[in-house]
Amino acid sequence: MKGNFTAIALILIGALALGVNLDLFEIDFVRLARTWWPVVLIALGASLLFTPGDGKKPD
Repeated sequence: MKGNFTAIALILIGALALGVNLDLFEIDFVRLARTWWPVVLIALGASLLFTPGDGKKPD
């Protein structure tokens, strides 16, 4: 799941950046980042929590 989460996050960020560059919509990334940066930490923590271990059992 960790790989999927990263891939989806990069696709969404790239799509947002492309939309802003093409003037499809206007987003103030600095204000958005200042307000919502804790969501990144929450998403990374949830991703790590739900990522299965390596499957190795200690001897």
